[in-house]
Amino acid sequence: MYRFAKTALLAALLAGAAGSALAADLIEEPAPAFGGWYIRGHIGMSNQFYDGLESDLFALPFGFGWHDEGGFSSAPIFGGGVGYQFNNNLRGDVTVEWRGKSDFNALDWVVVNDGDSPTTNDYTAKKSELVFMANGYYDFGNFSGITPYVGAGLGTSYNTISHFRDTNIINGAGAYAGDNSEWNLAWALHAGVGIQATERLTLDLGYSFVSLGDAQTGVLYNDDPAFDIDNDGLKFNNIYSHDFKLGVRYSLY
Repeated sequence: MYRFAKTALLAALLAGAAGSALAADLIEEPAPAFGGWYIRGHIGMSNQFYDGLESDLFALPFGFGWHDEGGFSSAPIFGGGVGYQFNNNLRGDVTVEWRGKSDFNALDWVVVNDGDSPTTNDYTAKKSELVFMANGYYDFGNFSGITPYVGAGLGTSYNTISHFRDTNIINGAGAYAGDNSEWNLAWALHAGVGIQATERLTLDLGYSFVSLGDAQTGVLYNDDPAFDIDNDGLKFNNIYSHDFKLGVRYSLY
């Protein structure tokens, strides 16, 4: 009788343990939550270049060339956007970015009439952009709170050339062009590191190569209307920039 009771108790304990394990198996463990929305903002500085000025007016003189093909000064960048973290490695966002006014300077030489000595034109202007872009990123992993990443973006840029002046100091002459803005295809390549500051806040140290397309002045007018020539203005070919940015990302989940 004692042996039977002992055996029955052991069987009951084994049955209870098996039932508990089966019940636990039937309760689905919650999947880890990877996805979620975030908002972002950044400031930075641009380092801008272009592939030269183009105009039908350059073909009119007897001789033409460049003392200085020109370039843009650095300018501030301000941007923000909203994004989504799809999993531990993939995220994407849409951004809007205002790229502040950058100064432009260039200097050419020109022979207007056969046999004349060369004279010069000193070009000055300002350039700015408003950029809308959709971006995707790959995060390589969290290494003690630091996450390196790479990414790419595609969008559009509203490029503005303003305050364009052409000054010929030698001849005491000059010309000007009205402000002009145009939409262009824009794309970017990104790289950087995210630094986890709090559970929700990430500091972002980033670099971007940004292609902004072309830009165009308005029609060029001579200060003396008697010397006006029909033209479409001057075109700035293939503007691009190396940007360095400091940003923050704040998770909403």
